[in-house]
Amino acid sequence: MTTTAIAMVMARNIDGPADGYTEVGRMVASNVSYTKKMMAHFANPHNMGQIKDPDGIGKAGNLICGDVMHLHIKVKGNRITDIRFQTLGCASAIATSSMVTDLAKGKTIEQAFKITNAKVASELGGLPPIKMHCSVLAEQALRAAIEDYQKKHPNDAVKTKPAAKAKPVKSKMKK
Repeated sequence: MTTTAIAMVMARNIDGPADGYTEVGRMVASNVSYTKKMMAHFANPHNMGQIKDPDGIGKAGNLICGDVMHLHIKVKGNRITDIRFQTLGCASAIATSSMVTDLAKGKTIEQAFKITNAKVASELGGLPPIKMHCSVLAEQALRAAIEDYQKKHPNDAVKTKPAAKAKPVKSKMKK
């Protein structure tokens, strides 16, 4: 596990859980089931960090759980050439941020805009139902970054339809 990922997970507990467990401790102690692929993206996230002078920045957050995602994109010739994320949140938030960057990198703006939370969750092998909101945040952050790019570069950007509210889908994972 990277130091940054550990710091992000531990920072999530600023509100101080009564039981004293960190998110990692709760994952081990709880009955929540995570796939190997989800855990791999959490332990070794891809494309983490910032882009200097990004073409678009997307932000998404959930006030209830406290997860916050920032996505930075670099676009050349209508294609996402680089994408990075910074996420403060649980293991699922970090893993879905990592996965959405993998899915969007190298895609055209139109292709990336069509990436859904269901696709993100599916590529991770599924998420527990209680963690599906993390995949929704990943979709929202990506779409917000694309929309920001389009606002900043109106002559370069191929227009996409305005983002519909991402809808959570039922997880295929057993409870």
